[in-house]
Amino acid sequence: MQRFLFLFIFQVVAFHASIAQPVVYPTHWWTGFADQHLNLIIRGADVGTYSGVSIQHPGIRVERIRKTASKNYLLLDLLVTAATKPGQFFIELKSPGKATLKLTYQLKQRSTQNGITRVKGVNTSDFIYLIMTDRFANGDVSNDVVRSYRDTVCDRNNKFSRHGGDLKGVGDRLSYLESLGVTTLWLTPVNENDMPRMNEWGNQVAGYHGYWFTDHYQVDQRLGGNLAYKELCQAAQSRGMKIIQDAIYNHIGNYHWIAQDPPAADWINSSQGKNPPHHREEVFFDPYASMQDKRQMLDGWFTPHLPDLNQRNKDVARFLIQYAIWATEEFGLDGWRVDTYKYNEEEFLNEINSALTREFPSLTIFGESWVTTPLANAYFTRNTIKTPFAHNAEGMLDFQTCFAMISAAKEEIGWSSGVIKLYNSLAQDVLYADPTKNCIFLDNHDMDRVFSVLGEDWSKLKMTMNWLFTLRGMPQLYYGTEVLMKNYKVNTDATVREDFPGGWSEDPLRTNRFLKEGRTGLQDSAFTYVSRLANFRKSSTALTTGRLMQFIPRDGLYLYFRYDSKQTVLVIAHTGKQPIKPDWSIYKERVDGYGRVRDVVTGQLSRLADFSIKPGESLVLELLQ
Repeated sequence: MQRFLFLFIFQVVAFHASIAQPVVYPTHWWTGFADQHLNLIIRGADVGTYSGVSIQHPGIRVERIRKTASKNYLLLDLLVTAATKPGQFFIELKSPGKATLKLTYQLKQRSTQNGITRVKGVNTSDFIYLIMTDRFANGDVSNDVVRSYRDTVCDRNNKFSRHGGDLKGVGDRLSYLESLGVTTLWLTPVNENDMPRMNEWGNQVAGYHGYWFTDHYQVDQRLGGNLAYKELCQAAQSRGMKIIQDAIYNHIGNYHWIAQDPPAADWINSSQGKNPPHHREEVFFDPYASMQDKRQMLDGWFTPHLPDLNQRNKDVARFLIQYAIWATEEFGLDGWRVDTYKYNEEEFLNEINSALTREFPSLTIFGESWVTTPLANAYFTRNTIKTPFAHNAEGMLDFQTCFAMISAAKEEIGWSSGVIKLYNSLAQDVLYADPTKNCIFLDNHDMDRVFSVLGEDWSKLKMTMNWLFTLRGMPQLYYGTEVLMKNYKVNTDATVREDFPGGWSEDPLRTNRFLKEGRTGLQDSAFTYVSRLANFRKSSTALTTGRLMQFIPRDGLYLYFRYDSKQTVLVIAHTGKQPIKPDWSIYKERVDGYGRVRDVVTGQLSRLADFSIKPGESLVLELLQ
């Protein structure tokens, strides 16, 4: 009993010591925002016992001082008027009988480059490359282990451990990514994940993936910290490349300060991990759905170590909104990919999207919801569906097109199978206000790698690549797919998150996939194919902004056209069993006036009248007169 009491006292003292020096969130701010309200959270031992606040800086007004259930917080509602100048000042906390506590705070000048060289937004002309930073490349071995963190293991021999990849490693590979044709980097979350190993699927797993936030305003030091992230963003911007940040609004890690000492009990939804979400997104648009089912979806914890944030609490919502604005301005982000979109309060999602685009009109936001139908996918974005609630997100990760492309390459054609699935999926674009805002992909860090799913068949992967880079929307490639990285999930996601070969100094040169000499013949052919296709796409008006016309598949032959007044591109795939010479009269409305075609990857020219295609073959062709 005495030992237990000692440990309890030690933990309480240690917790208070950790916040003895007050911290302010946001850590700093800017003048010139459209929203002049700034809501500060001051966190520190007993700061809630102060009753007065003084700020002497022209243009700033203290509108309200608020206390919370925890005495370790004080909330300040400020007005930063249009006349406020950038500068540093003191926030003075006062109370009778107590010494004044002075906190330094800074207002900065907003960047003049927003919308020009930074915060440009992501669009259909871009090619997004998804990187799990810890598994891509290690540029600075000195940050592999940070002794002040709870998890101090870096072990590449353990697939559940951190491996040491960092932001400098990504920055060192920007030339490789440029040669591939990449214009935009999407990294899994960079925020601090100061968590011990947690039990998932029966495995003790580290937070190497980044989805267990413990401090929004700190980039994980094992990735290099805030400075390394800023340097990467600036290096990318200097090359004309863009950055998408991964957002998690729904939950936090259970070692986040909000979870360790909530300002009030209602900052976290109360299921305490005992009532996980049922994952049925239909409850949001089902006219017969029960409120109980809807609340379970919104309030349930994914796991006991991921507390679910209560976004109905206005202070929680404001904290998340201000962080998103802060990060966009601080790092010059071009877009946000919002994780677990369908598990968030709908009103909150619209509010944070509006707040971000009000301050950054060019910013791109798309959500992630693993849904089962095009209807469900369209529901969470701007759409043409008549429902009581209307979402304002620009687009979504398009899982249905992903599944359709894979089925089209794998399955034999039938009335509702094979390539007809892709045809049918695209036919349902009528549900979207603008389907070009969707992000399309073949796999990601939560899925079996596509090369394995396609039976390690390069012709099938090439077919899906042709669709990925020519369909409507913004194409995203998962790191390593271009050099045929493969694997299935086996009781863990870690098996599809393996290290990029060559990203570590100890990797042998003969398997360094970043270099031509480290790739096998097939791997290099795949890299070259993707690079040529992606780089052609950059300058193709038809593929980036043109219209799409598809024709009903016949005998496994599927054709669609991307076209505008300047260019027509034909994408053709044969999933049947016999060679076919297309009957061009069927496609007269798009091929009239053209007599030749050019393979955009090889440059080979052919007469349209002589063209034929073999089973399993797929091509991207530019039509010429």
